[in-house]
Amino acid sequence: MLIVEMFGSLKLRDRDAILTKEGVIFRVYGYIHPSGAYVCDPEYASANIFKSTNPRARRGENEPLYYKFFADEGLNLVLNNFPQYTIFYEPLQKCLVGVNEDDITEARKPDVGLQQLLAKEPEDTLVKALHDLFTRVSSQSGLTEKDFGVFGSLLHGFYHPNVSDLDFIVYGKENMNKLCEALETLYREDPSLRNEFDHMKAVESKDWKFVNYSLKEYLWHQRRKMIYAYFDSEDAGRVVKAEFEPVKDWKENVNEYNPFTRVFHVGWIKAVAEITDDKDAPFIPSIYQVDVRDVLEGPKVDDIKRIFSYMEEFRMQAKKGEQVLVEGNLEKVVDGTNVFHQITLSYGPRYYEQTLKVIKT
Repeated sequence: MLIVEMFGSLKLRDRDAILTKEGVIFRVYGYIHPSGAYVCDPEYASANIFKSTNPRARRGENEPLYYKFFADEGLNLVLNNFPQYTIFYEPLQKCLVGVNEDDITEARKPDVGLQQLLAKEPEDTLVKALHDLFTRVSSQSGLTEKDFGVFGSLLHGFYHPNVSDLDFIVYGKENMNKLCEALETLYREDPSLRNEFDHMKAVESKDWKFVNYSLKEYLWHQRRKMIYAYFDSEDAGRVVKAEFEPVKDWKENVNEYNPFTRVFHVGWIKAVAEITDDKDAPFIPSIYQVDVRDVLEGPKVDDIKRIFSYMEEFRMQAKKGEQVLVEGNLEKVVDGTNVFHQITLSYGPRYYEQTLKVIKT
């Protein structure tokens, strides 16, 4: 078990992990949090409080056992059994899943977790594979261990050496760009590494539910992101899935939470827009500054400034200068005298009708 931080001066960011006394493990979600609390996504729960019938959910072979949440399981557990793990989010005027600092019993940080895994002699085939892949990637990119982290079961120490994936974090936009260039080279030159989305077979078994975003379109967008890999590991004796999730470094991590900001739902919108700034596209939330070219459906407003997405599928989805088709919720943001509209892609009704896809590069 990777025990990372106990209280002290607590400063957390996206993908850091929070544990509570009941045995719920939360992921810190994004970078916009009220004072003294963190908006979170519930990821795992101890077998003492939750059991799943999903065969993919169990984590760990020995006590304590945990189960991973799928779909709405985590949200339902919190709302029905642990309502103390909700916080009032002033801009939306509603409660979100979150944890107050006083309720945190332990915090685990991905960068420290990776350092611990790299500092000791590997004890199993998955950690051997991690060492091997990290060496290849760091050598090609020039990045060091301080630029990376691990999340998921690797961070919490309940991975299974024979089936678990390698879930990395890369910190900072500049480091992410270096990593993507390195991975593109490795996919071309290293026979043990390939882009996960090089072939339609990667998505054929998916239970695809998006209405306005086809599997073929998904494959194209995912392939060019570069951060999803297959690693044919000699140590593991299998092909291991690996991903490198971008997280802001500390100098990029600015909490823009303002309790006086208000966000109002206006309606549903479908529009064509040009991306004018993509610097926050790799992160959650993914923010794309836009120039709207045409409103195809929905309210006609002139001041749509950005696309604001909490959906993993639409991270790194479009680049500056590209035209996109976007469909989602139109919101009005009032921040003092600064009033504008945004198109928000998030969890809620009509989830699978939402889309963000490139229509012109």
